[in-house]
Amino acid sequence: MSKGKKYDFRVTQGDRGWKTEITRRMTSTKTVVSKSHDGFATEAEAQAWGLTELQVFLGTLTERNKRRSEKQAKAKLAAALAAEAATDAEDLDEDDFDEE
Repeated sequence: MSKGKKYDFRVTQGDRGWKTEITRRMTSTKTVVSKSHDGFATEAEAQAWGLTELQVFLGTLTERNKRRSEKQAKAKLAAALAAEAATDAEDLDEDDFDEE
């Protein structure tokens, strides 16, 4: 299995100038465009936009992933505490019956 970039950008020339697309690699044969911008006068402008926008895109993605992982960790902790509280409540109920 080869290691490639999951996110990248490509620059193409169209009728209205240069176009830059931020792409995401879904499978080895399928690539999806996540963001695009066209109408650049030169290829250099398109390349510069692609580089800066890819870094912004990846930074936003990283922040979103951090927020999601924190949210999942809090949910797991809450579920574990709820399960522990339920177990403690069952233990207390069983102790009440043993004394009688």
